[in-house]
Amino acid sequence: HCPPTLCALHTFWSWDKFLDHEFVIFFSAAPSYRSPEVIADEKSLSTLDHLFLKQGILVGIHHGGCVPQALWMLLSEGWAGGAEGLFQVFQRRWDGSVNFLRDWDSYKRGFGNQLTEFWMGNDNIHFLTSLGPCELRVDLRDFENNYYFAKYASFRVLGESEKYRLILGDFLGGNAGDSLSYHRDMPFSTTDHDNDMSSFNCATEYKGAWWYNDCHYSNLNGMYWMGAHVSYADGINWKTGKEYHYSYKQTEMKFRPV
Repeated sequence: HCPPTLCALHTFWSWDKFLDHEFVIFFSAAPSYRSPEVIADEKSLSTLDHLFLKQGILVGIHHGGCVPQALWMLLSEGWAGGAEGLFQVFQRRWDGSVNFLRDWDSYKRGFGNQLTEFWMGNDNIHFLTSLGPCELRVDLRDFENNYYFAKYASFRVLGESEKYRLILGDFLGGNAGDSLSYHRDMPFSTTDHDNDMSSFNCATEYKGAWWYNDCHYSNLNGMYWMGAHVSYADGINWKTGKEYHYSYKQTEMKFRPV
């Protein structure tokens, strides 16, 4: 096995080649990211609290094989009111630089760049949210630089055998309103895996990948349009906010242990 110190830094910024085998959890404090400190391995990791013990920038899950890969996990505070402490970010839209219209396998593994836009990967989200109870926060920013948020009491994503079904707790409030509860208990859908309740493929129709019902109140993995758009419900939409003809500039979906 290769120790974490042998990993080149550039392998830490992309999740496209993440391998699901043995892991070592490690932490790297700012401003130097060159000497990760091992804090736990998978066998001893019993709670997500291990990932939040230290106030740093990055926490990672390092593949223990001889071709090291790493999943870097960005910790972030909320953008607008009601947030205390750090959250683990698993989805981010930022500038339209990453294509989110991808297939099942891409969403399974994860893709993108931590510095801009990414999806952590459904396998990774499942693993982390299975370690203990979590709460969820969604942050939105529009092109007029207004900030919105929504909070949920609990959040978990089941494994691939259950189609990454969304287990979501009660809506706790936030000025974005509740556009996610409609998707509670829904499996994940992509253009090549139609698991929604509609007679047509919601992912294809609305150009995204999501826990579609019939079809959506939210579509945060939709097309990156520049604010108001003529097309219907295929942007980064949040129905209880700016409805179906406005695509948000930036989003983060994030969780933390409770």
